[in-house]
Order: sequence, then structure tokens, then C-alpha cells
Amino acid sequence: MASVKISKLEKQYGAIKVLHSLDLEVADGRFVVLLGPSGCGKSTLLRMIAGLESITSGDVFFDENRVNDVHAKDRNIAMVFQNYALYAHMSVRKNLAFSMRLKRVDKKIMDEKVNWAASILGLEPYLDRLPRELSGGQRQRVAMGRAIVRDPDVFLFDEPLSNLDAKLRVQMRTEIKELHQRLKTTTIYVTHDQIEAMTMADEVVIMRDGLIEQTGSPMEIYDNPNNLFVAQFIGSPGMNIIECQITEQNGIRYASVDDLHLPIPANANVTTGQFVYYGVRPEHLAPASQQSASVSDVQQATGVVRVVEPTGPEVHVYARLAGQDICSISRDRVIREPGEQIHFQPDVEYVHLFDKDTEAAI
Repeated sequence: MASVKISKLEKQYGAIKVLHSLDLEVADGRFVVLLGPSGCGKSTLLRMIAGLESITSGDVFFDENRVNDVHAKDRNIAMVFQNYALYAHMSVRKNLAFSMRLKRVDKKIMDEKVNWAASILGLEPYLDRLPRELSGGQRQRVAMGRAIVRDPDVFLFDEPLSNLDAKLRVQMRTEIKELHQRLKTTTIYVTHDQIEAMTMADEVVIMRDGLIEQTGSPMEIYDNPNNLFVAQFIGSPGMNIIECQITEQNGIRYASVDDLHLPIPANANVTTGQFVYYGVRPEHLAPASQQSASVSDVQQATGVVRVVEPTGPEVHVYARLAGQDICSISRDRVIREPGEQIHFQPDVEYVHLFDKDTEAAI
């Protein structure tokens, strides 16, 4: 196993710069997810770590060893791709053993490793089948098995689950996490799916336009986003964002828009008249009960129901509030009707404020 460090890393294609002086450290044994929208540079960064893309400037280190000029095959990494990249004419057994055959590993050791990987990944019944005889999830397990028999210092995953259906993605992300917990191999995983990132990672790296926006544990980023982009990108449904201005009435400050006055944390570092984005996650914007709806502050937070989505354990209510679209999540089984008026009560403890100009968290 190895730690991975990138320092001032840049990538440029002609006049187009796609990565901007990135710094990142991945501790030995950690599971780190590179997360961001398509085109943010996460796959390019992964391929530079793998040695599959040249480096414009900056450095990549495995432990204390600079590997900029080390060929991909000599970096002792194992990469799992989106499209499995299996040899169609070889059985599962031969696919698993392929890298070891190239290295002329002793047959007894090779067989032991293949059987070990097959037992971990539940592939024992399929060792003599060809890839075309396997399901998508089984093929991805073979790709993972081919990686782990190499005993790499670093695992690299490039959106490995995006070709699978929803049920298989849930199953496979659990299996990948269990595999990491068992092997403790340093892992860097690329995805645009924030649910994958939240459920699998020890640490999430949020990227946008070739820059790192925020790094931290999934819950740190969810609870304390650095800026408006991170706040909206993490969470499903996303954080509600309402453009407001700070006002004051009777010594109490509010975030106001039109006739709507929303509560803000008492210690918020804002000034009267300041323009802000008011952020509150759907689970912290509960539909108010009939009793609490009589409270004056809550009466002012009145919206109109657009769409109701029962999910089973929760009900998602989409509404218009002060001319802006919001979502509320509740365990209340009372189904609201489109066009119905609805009162909301933000949980002020979980309210986020972002500066209107810089979009940075306040």
C-alpha cells in the first residue's frame, strides 16, 4: 500500500487548461472519491495518477517517491474501468490470471490468488465461463478480481458502476466498500454520482472546472459546505436556495424576500441590507403542522404545492415559495394536493447563508 500526493498539478491541452495547480494528499489505506460534474477534470486527474496522461507541470508522489516519469505498468497500481475491459475470448479464470501470466508467476501461486479473489468476490461458480455468459455485475466483479490479484499499492476506479442498472449499482457499491474494508488498499474512485460518494468514501474531493472546491468526510461536506456550488451539488434532492436580503424587525434579523421573512442563526455574521443566498436542506424545511402554522413567523413562509412524490418512507413536496422552487421532505403521510397552500418551518439550526457576490459560506 502507498499514500498518494499531488503537488501543484496542472494539465493543459494546447491553450486549454483543464487542471489548475491541484494539491491533494491521500493517506495510506484511505478510500477517496473524486466527485464533480462531467468535464470537471476528475477522470483526467485519475489518469495522471495512473500514468496514462502526461503531466504539464507539478508532481505526483507514491509515498515519498516522485513517479512523474515512471511508466504506468511500473507504478504498481490497478485500475478498474467503466467498460470492464475484459478479454472476451478468455474464461473468467484466465482473465483473473492474465497479469500474473505476463509476469510468469509460478502456477501454484497464480492458482491460489485466482481462487482467493474468486472466493472474495463470489465468482467461484463462474470461473470457466466467458464474459458474454455473465451479467453486468458479474463482469464488474471479474474486473475487480483482475485488479486485486495484482496486490497493488493503489486501486483506481474510473466510474465503474455507471453502466449498471440502479439495483446493481447499490449492490456493487456495497461490495466495493466491503472489499476495501477487507484489503485496506489505498483507493481513489471517480464518480459524478454524489450518492456513491457519500456512501462509499472516507474522504470526498469536490471538483469543478479543474479546481478542488472542498475536501472532507462525506458528512463534513454535507453539513458544512464551503460555498454555494458544494451546497447544491451534495444532497439528493439538493439544498433549497432562496435569494434574500438581511432585514431587521424589533431587533431580530431575518432573511427576507418580498413578504417572506425566514429565520437565521442568531450568531450569523451578516449585516442588515446584505444580499445572501439562504440555504436549507429539504429534510430541514418541514411542512408546518396546523398548530404551528398559527405562529406569525411560520405563516409568512407560505408556499403553493406543485408536485408531491411519495417514496415510501418519506414524502417529497415540491412547491413555489416567494416565486422560487423549493423541496420539503417529511415523514408525514398526509398527501398534499397540487395548488394547495402549505406552510413551512425551517429548522434554524441547519440554515446556511452564502454571500450573494462571492457565493462563499458565511
